[in-house]
Amino acid sequence: MKKLLTLMTVICLAGSMQAQKKFVSDKETFVHESSKEYEYPTDPLVLEKLNKWQDLKFGIMFHWGVYSVPGIAESWALCSEDRWFTQRRQEARPDKPSYGEFKEWYWGLADSFKPTRFEPAEWASFMKKAGFKYLIFTTKHHDGFCMFDSKYTDYTVTKGPYKNGKYANIAYHVFDAFRKQDFMIGAYFSKPDWHNENYWDPFFATPTRNPNYNLKKYPEKWDKFQKFVAGQIDELMTDYGRIDILWLDGGWVRKPEQDIKLDEIVDNSRKKQPGLIAVDRTVPGRNENYQTPEQTIPKEQQNFPWESCVTLSNTWGWNPNPKYKSTEWVINTLAEVVAKGGCMALNVGPDSEGVIDKIACERLNEVGTWLDKNGEAIYSTRTTPNYHYGNVWFTANKNGKTLYAIYAMPEGSTLPETIEWEGNVPSGRMTLLQNGKSVKYRVQNGKVTVTLPKGLKNETLAFRFNSK
Repeated sequence: MKKLLTLMTVICLAGSMQAQKKFVSDKETFVHESSKEYEYPTDPLVLEKLNKWQDLKFGIMFHWGVYSVPGIAESWALCSEDRWFTQRRQEARPDKPSYGEFKEWYWGLADSFKPTRFEPAEWASFMKKAGFKYLIFTTKHHDGFCMFDSKYTDYTVTKGPYKNGKYANIAYHVFDAFRKQDFMIGAYFSKPDWHNENYWDPFFATPTRNPNYNLKKYPEKWDKFQKFVAGQIDELMTDYGRIDILWLDGGWVRKPEQDIKLDEIVDNSRKKQPGLIAVDRTVPGRNENYQTPEQTIPKEQQNFPWESCVTLSNTWGWNPNPKYKSTEWVINTLAEVVAKGGCMALNVGPDSEGVIDKIACERLNEVGTWLDKNGEAIYSTRTTPNYHYGNVWFTANKNGKTLYAIYAMPEGSTLPETIEWEGNVPSGRMTLLQNGKSVKYRVQNGKVTVTLPKGLKNETLAFRFNSK
């Protein structure tokens, strides 16, 4: 059965992944593509939690760390690959002429990271009202700076200027606050660690994102790094309460070239966190329990677990001149993702003091208001075979009989007098979710035409009906 499912997934993805809708901003020059196959987990507890996660649909993701101090891209300017040269030389720190000086400056940002205005309970309460149901929080990005208290390194927020702060062990307090608001909890963790001398040895040049030494020639160094990764993940699985998702970034760290013994790490993690969803993104196999297309939506519907991770602004972390996507964009993109069988993790970058931009809050508040009225068409739904027609996206109740049609009103437009689609022919009453009132429709030659009531606000609409 597992081989059959994998084969079916490969066939399905072969066409659909060739063309995807991408949301790459002007500052993003690299995104991770999806894996080309999917393997269902066999652990019944993992399958159970995965099913619950698929009910949630809408997650909040935070990228937050030392890069938030100057407002530059997270970690990547440290990488001397050619694609990051312009970012490092012109945007991040033009007055540091050498690569070595830049790295020293970047890692030294930890001495200025002091989020004295950070209030995790306020974050959690607000994000719940905004309609989010699960959390992905960056505990450590590729630069190695830990947003949790790790005994395996001194490069952590608990050993910097905020060490005596009210919420010094930031990840602990974030997880605790969001858990109290009934969120499913996800810990983002970077497998590579460019600050660790057993990944990037300071006595060698660092030409790429990979280890800068020969792993076969210096196996003792790699063994130390394996133990380091396992130890830090074990800390998160042991000391930070219930963790539902281990969201692992850095897909180039994989077998056979960079084996960190992830099977063993995940197995040990599940002893402490039964049913843990492992997300070894872009690495197909037993530890990628759902796929994570980045800044991207697959062209076609995918009937296996997946999540689009996309930014609300034009960068993952905070930047001083953000370009925010509109409320309509977020709602319409969420409708498309859900209709295609996925969840959506929308990323926000707090500033170095722990404050989320006012404009971001305004956008999210508007999304929450829409979901409060129309969330029935999003949450706890599943796919339906006829899932798209023009600007209309379709989802289904788990009973398979109740359908929802979401008219994604194009940005900058006004509502038409009628909405049309083919297929998914209604039977009986059709209801407009925002007010619970019936709407008029007619069916002719398989085409459904819905007449919109007068006086509606210009926004995306959701309808409920039973299908014949």
